[in-house]
Amino acid sequence: MRRRGLIGLAVAGAGAVVAAATTGAVVERRVVRARRAGARGADRLGGLTGDVVRVRTDDGIHLHAEVDEVSPYTDDGGAPGDPTIVFVHGYALNLECWHFQREHLRGKHRLVFYDQRSHGRSERSSDEHATIDQLGDDLVRVLAEVVPEGPVVLVGHSMGGMTVMAFAERHPALFASRVAGVALISTTAGGLKTYQVLGKLVPDRVGGQVGPRVVAALARAPQLVDTVRRRGSDIGFLVADRFAFGDDVPASYVEFVDNMLAATPFEVLAQFFPNFDALDKYTALERFGTVPTYVVTGTSDVLTSVGLSRKMASMINGSRLVEFEGAGHMVILERADGVDQALDDLVADAVAPPTTPATPTPAAP
Repeated sequence: MRRRGLIGLAVAGAGAVVAAATTGAVVERRVVRARRAGARGADRLGGLTGDVVRVRTDDGIHLHAEVDEVSPYTDDGGAPGDPTIVFVHGYALNLECWHFQREHLRGKHRLVFYDQRSHGRSERSSDEHATIDQLGDDLVRVLAEVVPEGPVVLVGHSMGGMTVMAFAERHPALFASRVAGVALISTTAGGLKTYQVLGKLVPDRVGGQVGPRVVAALARAPQLVDTVRRRGSDIGFLVADRFAFGDDVPASYVEFVDNMLAATPFEVLAQFFPNFDALDKYTALERFGTVPTYVVTGTSDVLTSVGLSRKMASMINGSRLVEFEGAGHMVILERADGVDQALDDLVADAVAPPTTPATPTPAAP
């Protein structure tokens, strides 16, 4: 059973298809009711679009990017010198996951969204370049093509946060000269043990060896796995509900996440999966202490735990830790209003003039 649990983790990618083992008639009826109740809402989510830009990476593939410009005719448009906000999505998702943040911020600031390589509408990566370090290099190309000058605020969720860390580690001079602020949301610099998502009692010596092997084996028959994960399946809905959220959320949110997960081929999940347990970007965190940095997390995140976020925040000088009680990994949906407010605060901090120590008043003779 333990081995089967690990196989389930690999199939789900972001969580585990092991939830299927618990489905029965009662659960199936619950899924059907939830889907019917939320179908229209799921169609509405992710419907925002912007100016499309194709970004060519160093290894020659093209990334799909979108830009929301600030209209000069709006009263709340950004002032000259305001930073462009660049959003970097997570594993098995795409740029549409930022729906609520895009809806909240568009018109106020220049916004850039892009699909990471092999995700969404971006081109497929080779196995050789399906690494976190390569994602950090891709971010350099996005900035060069879409935001060639001026300050930027980087907002990364999950694997997107890892991308930002890789960028800071590999391109410290560019980070220092261009980045005015960072939000690291539901992410970690390392310490992941993906096999423990299903149970804290799985021993390291078992999970660390079996998990990657199972994923590699399943990758030899990706069409079979994708059939189980197909869009609209009850299994996919249950996995998204269990692993993406902490509290009860509208069914449309679950359906929205399920659709993004199902649209990401298992071959892509298998490509990037080995990165996570091997990740170690803690030495890069020192650079984030030079700019306003917000670490945002849900206390019920079962994928990147709140403890990992707290550890990061403790290592970043002057960082602000924002916790949402009971929220899960998709806090950007589950607590959208709170995340939006945190981003507003971050941008305000990023544009605020640096404070200087007050000159002491000489004592009266």
